[in-house]
Amino acid sequence: MTDGGMRLIIVSGLSGSGKSIAINMLEDLGWFCTDNIPAGLLNSFISHALQNPGGIYEKVAVGLDARNDPQEIAEVPRMMQGLKRSGIQCELIYLSANEETLLRRYGETRRRHPLVREGLDLRGAIGAELRLLDPLTIGADLVIDTTRTSVHQLREQIRARVEPRTRGHLSIMFESFGYKHGIPGGADFVFDARTLPNPYWVPALQTQNGRDADVVAFLEAEPEVRALLDDIVQFIERRIPLYETHNRAYLTVAIGCTGGQHRSVYLVERLASHFARQYSGVVSRHSSLDRKD
Repeated sequence: MTDGGMRLIIVSGLSGSGKSIAINMLEDLGWFCTDNIPAGLLNSFISHALQNPGGIYEKVAVGLDARNDPQEIAEVPRMMQGLKRSGIQCELIYLSANEETLLRRYGETRRRHPLVREGLDLRGAIGAELRLLDPLTIGADLVIDTTRTSVHQLREQIRARVEPRTRGHLSIMFESFGYKHGIPGGADFVFDARTLPNPYWVPALQTQNGRDADVVAFLEAEPEVRALLDDIVQFIERRIPLYETHNRAYLTVAIGCTGGQHRSVYLVERLASHFARQYSGVVSRHSSLDRKD
C-alpha cells in the first residue's frame, strides 16, 4: 500500500500545551484536520483517506488527546511505523509544557482538564496524562515545548517547521536560549556557550544582542568563539546523514548562554546561515531574546 502523495500528521500532547492551536494553524494552512478522534478508529480513518487520494486528503492532520484507552494510545507509535514502512509519509508531533505552566494556563482559562475526576485534582490529572501519553512522547518525530512559547510563536513554529517539510528533507532548527530560563524541551542536541567571552560585560554591548554588528565584531575577534562554532558545525555535519538514513523528519539543536542574548544568538545565526547553504528547511529561533529578566 502506498500513499499516492498523501501526508499524515498526528498531533498530540498535554492538555493546555497548545494542541488545538497547532491543529488550527494547520487548518489555516489548508490541511484537512480532525481533532479528538478515538485512537481505535485511527486505522479506519486512514484507510478511508487512502481510498480517496488527492483532494481534501492530500494533507491530513489528526488530533489525539488523553481521552483514549491507554492500550489504544500505546499502539499508535507501532501503527505509525507500519504506515511508514508501507510508504506513507506520516509524522507524530507532540506538544508539552511544564507542570507550573499548565496549572497557570488552566487557572487563567478556568477550563476543566479532561482527566479531572472525583479524588483527582488538576495536578494529579496532569501527572496521569503524562503517564498515559508517554508512548507518544517516546515515538514522537518532533517534540515542541511551549512552556515559554506564546500563541503567535507556536503558530509560527508550526508554519516554519511542519507545513513546508517535504518527503526526504530534514527540517533543522537552531534555537538559542538562556540557561537562567531553563533548557528548552525537545532539543536533540544542546551545546553550552557560557565558557565563551561574554559581551554582556562590555557596557556598550549590554543592551545589544548577538545579531547586532558590534556584538558580532566582538565575538568574531575571539578565537574561542570560532573554535566552538567549528566544533558544532563538524558535529552536526556528521550526524545529519544519520538522521536522513533513519528517515528522521526533524533535528533540533539548542545553543545556550547565560541570558540567551549575545553568545547563543550569534552562534545560532551563524549555524543557520552555514547549514542553509547546504540544506533546505533550516530555521532559527531565539527563545530568550526578548526576555530581559
